[in-house]
Amino acid sequence: MTTPGIAEIRKTALNAVHRRSNARMVNFGGWDMPLEYSGILAEHQAVRTRAGLFDVSHMGEIEITGPGAHSLVQWVSCNNAAKLIDGQIQYSGLMTSRGTFVDDLLVHQISGTHYMLCVNAGNQDADFEHIVANNKFDAKVSNAGPRYSQLAVQGPRAAEILQKLTRTPLAPIRYYYFVFGQVSGVDCLIARTGYTGEDGFEIYFAPEYSEKLWDDLMSAGVPLGMIPAGLGARNTLRLEAGMCLYGHEIDDTTTPWEAGLAWICKMEKAPFLGSEVLAAQKQNGLPRKLVGFEMLDKRIGRDGYPVDVNGQEVGRVTSGCPSPSLKKNIGMAYVPPAATAIGTDLQIDIRGQKAAARIIAMPFYKRPQ
Repeated sequence: MTTPGIAEIRKTALNAVHRRSNARMVNFGGWDMPLEYSGILAEHQAVRTRAGLFDVSHMGEIEITGPGAHSLVQWVSCNNAAKLIDGQIQYSGLMTSRGTFVDDLLVHQISGTHYMLCVNAGNQDADFEHIVANNKFDAKVSNAGPRYSQLAVQGPRAAEILQKLTRTPLAPIRYYYFVFGQVSGVDCLIARTGYTGEDGFEIYFAPEYSEKLWDDLMSAGVPLGMIPAGLGARNTLRLEAGMCLYGHEIDDTTTPWEAGLAWICKMEKAPFLGSEVLAAQKQNGLPRKLVGFEMLDKRIGRDGYPVDVNGQEVGRVTSGCPSPSLKKNIGMAYVPPAATAIGTDLQIDIRGQKAAARIIAMPFYKRPQ
């Protein structure tokens, strides 16, 4: 029986598998999800050096179809979907009329009249309602999340592992492109994307095949050193790669200019939702900008800690953690534009004590070519 006023926590089709695997489970965006299996450090290192398998079925999918599908995508998002070809993916922002983020998302162009948007778990229902509310075009919007499970195989051996289970040639699939094919006989959308800074694939398929594909991928991957990985490693991996997380680096108070995401904000396609506000902010100057920092001692500048420049509080840490790859503590924070130069000294207020930090370039980690 559900307590009135309390939303029932959601579960992916692999929930029982995670629990049988003794994963440490947490509530993430209203979903019961694995934080870690063998430990965040071990899982992080596996993805950097071999491979990790993530259940990301909590992510939402929204499909937009019809003659006006392209126009609707162009209106609600800030990147330029006109640059897409069929089978290509684009990182973009779902925008408010204030030029801030409703969410960040991946736009998959199946055709000029069919788009699949992959959105964040906790935002999918609100994203759907926002798109529907702004649908002034001849387009149909479907909240398609229940029709999909999603698995991510990430790491330098990801292609080798996945290729064991599919006749679809993976090598020709370029980064941020996708194809339709079968994995272990299951119809899938196979995308060369990820949220780890490593090579890898994300596959979308009907939920009833979740346990079969998980088991088959683990059987193919274990001999090559793949292990299951949870949200803890996913967070340390994406932070090392300098990737934004909704609710931390970006939200409905943040513009793409402030978040260092000018590369996904294509003003040449205006008008779109918030474009007038974004044009004015670009002309008038930014109140803040996102920077990366490293701690200069062993302390950790964690999410929400105040950030000082020259003794004055100027912002807060948006994300911070130890970097397993770099063997130092890193983070991201918003600071005034005048204090964004590489090498600028910061102080992070850690429970009333000032800890020294310094602005460094992002991404913190780049995978070997």
